[in-house]
Amino acid sequence: MEHRAFGATGLDVPVIGLGTWSVFDVSPEEEPSVLDVVGVAFDGGARVVDTSPMYGRAEAVLGRALHASGRRGEALVTTKIWSPSVERGRQQFAGQLAAFGGRVDVLQVHNLVAWQQHLDWMEAERDADRIGLLGATHYDARSFDELARAMRGGRIQQIQVPYNPIEREVEREILPLAESLGLGVIAMRPFGERDLFPGPDPSALRPLGVRSWAQALLRWCLSDPRVHVAIPATGDPVHARENVAAGDGSWFDADQRHLVEHLAGAGR
Repeated sequence: MEHRAFGATGLDVPVIGLGTWSVFDVSPEEEPSVLDVVGVAFDGGARVVDTSPMYGRAEAVLGRALHASGRRGEALVTTKIWSPSVERGRQQFAGQLAAFGGRVDVLQVHNLVAWQQHLDWMEAERDADRIGLLGATHYDARSFDELARAMRGGRIQQIQVPYNPIEREVEREILPLAESLGLGVIAMRPFGERDLFPGPDPSALRPLGVRSWAQALLRWCLSDPRVHVAIPATGDPVHARENVAAGDGSWFDADQRHLVEHLAGAGR
């Protein structure tokens, strides 16, 4: 399978990204550990980093880590607007510009909150080159009809949705629609918020050619050609190194994906 471009950017990007939910919301004393995680992930080929104003201090911590490590120029930063208020959304964006050097590469409306109103001003910011792509996210399958409506509207270039062997609702409509519209897809919750752990006995992974269950889940996700990036969150440099190694291009065939699905089901 060929390496895929991330939506409308036309840029080939590593398919394993770095999520920041819960793990980057740290005190100043703990920020050196975040710097280590960013360094290890980027050394392994990661470029996409995802955050949100609803993740506490994560945006600011990520921004400082990218600048301190000299990685901001390499990074494709995806973050979000999360407010029913346009005024508050614009305040969030001002903080993001400050954190990420005056530009956000992908700005998403988080959980579709006031998405049409936010897209009005976000489009103007994109035209001013302070935003690269516009996107939308949702975690709940009950809102996928509304997400599909936003996708069909032609105003967004990217979506972020949950995808793992036990959360596959996006296969029904969302992923086929994204493919037909040429939208970038970021897969959140590739580990099912850790519901899929501890996983099977390591001997069951031999037919998959991976070193860990985490790698099996990430490779399962990215072996769907409609998915561009998976964003496992970790605050552990060892796990970050292991995660990015799953994106080496050795994608699963249909039988291997079915085996992962079976193992995931058997472990529940």
